[in-house]
Amino acid sequence: MTNNPRSGDVAPHASFVVVANRLAVERITDDEGDLGWRTSPGGLVTALEPIMKAKEGAWVGWHGSPDEELEPFEHDGIEMIPVRLSEEEFAEFYEGMSNATLWPLYHDSVAFPEYHREWWDAYVSVNQRFAEAAAEVTEEGGTVWVQDYQLQLVPRMLREMRPDLKIGFFLHIPFPPQELFQQLPWRTEILKGLTGADIVGFQVPGGAANFLRLIRDRLGYETKRGEFVRDDGSRGRAAAYPISIDANAFQDLANHPDTVARAEQIREDLDAEIMFLGVDRLDYTKGLRQRIRAFGELFQSGQLDPEKAVFLQVATPSRERVDEYRRLRDDIELLVGRINGDMGQIGRSPINYLHSGYPRQEMAALYRAADVMVVTPLRDGMNLVAKEYVACRTSGDGALVLSEFAGAARELKQAWQVNPYDINGMKQRILDAASATPTEKRRRMRALRRQVFTHDINNWAESFLSDLGVEVESK
Repeated sequence: MTNNPRSGDVAPHASFVVVANRLAVERITDDEGDLGWRTSPGGLVTALEPIMKAKEGAWVGWHGSPDEELEPFEHDGIEMIPVRLSEEEFAEFYEGMSNATLWPLYHDSVAFPEYHREWWDAYVSVNQRFAEAAAEVTEEGGTVWVQDYQLQLVPRMLREMRPDLKIGFFLHIPFPPQELFQQLPWRTEILKGLTGADIVGFQVPGGAANFLRLIRDRLGYETKRGEFVRDDGSRGRAAAYPISIDANAFQDLANHPDTVARAEQIREDLDAEIMFLGVDRLDYTKGLRQRIRAFGELFQSGQLDPEKAVFLQVATPSRERVDEYRRLRDDIELLVGRINGDMGQIGRSPINYLHSGYPRQEMAALYRAADVMVVTPLRDGMNLVAKEYVACRTSGDGALVLSEFAGAARELKQAWQVNPYDINGMKQRILDAASATPTEKRRRMRALRRQVFTHDINNWAESFLSDLGVEVESK
């Protein structure tokens, strides 16, 4: 729970400000029925929390309720600056421009992007509101770190209002090549928005290269060795900063006695010699149709015995008001039902499909229980599920099947990598991972764990902020 919102205007007082689509808290109701706040789960909040407390930081974001205006308030030592969104703005800025235009375009047009001028107008208006909120709260010479694709105009807007600030931007999703990006009617405005940042961060070097090529060709900016020169002669830089997880926290959670017991219970309930696991948001970029089809064919051909093997797919509900996501859910449930109807037996289904979200400890138990983790997105900026699985394999065993088109594939080279568009190839890699010797699995997992624990979420935040000129104390 948190203190009640305090009244009063927002005087510039924070030396370090994070600007994100959502606040770092979520609203809860306690046992007495009183409303309050709790810290949102997730690596970004975990990584930045100690830095923000040390620097009297503030977090600018939407609090999750349309048409409600809140005063700034403090939660657990961090100033929360709520930004208001109307119901119409939520529909046009968030569901529309952000998630029906930019999201599919940036993910290689896996789904067709829609372009609507009223969505763009809402995007500009909301970005301006976020920029103004950050400008009001940040002290002279302070640092602002803007997060993700919903707020790509904020860096330039903020620079125009507050040229004294150090401004960083990090894109958590892929950044597309020129051939795709140039479809966007507002391509110039987006590029200029991003170049307002002193550092523009991407998940992989290819994203930074795509961006630098675009600002050179579209804006005429001089670029050299990752740097770019703006119209006024000032300089910025684009580079890759692969995001990660709090690996030690996941390892500790996986080793907790309750988690160990729950993992054993999961295996007992499934009653299978080998357990395959998929964990994804229900999103068309995650390759769920292809993955489930591959498992269906493996069960149908007898290469996987439905009496000995089980595939458990967790699909967390996502953007359920968007038509494309509703259609995806219908398709997946129809496909799973058909496979289980053909191959299942009374009391036993080869595919267990769960359309629900679960707390972190339950996910750690699933990771610990699974023999083979199958992470096969069609396109992904990073994919932290793959890293979470590795961190939870505390016994050094297990196997990871990973899409070549996830950003994590650049780091997790010892996974069994696969092209998710190649169903036959995916089937073979699933079988390869399942049938590998214990020695081979341990050799690969040892290397994967070394990578994940060396390059954790704290390393990511410290690397970016150090390059931005922010002093960060190592944890």
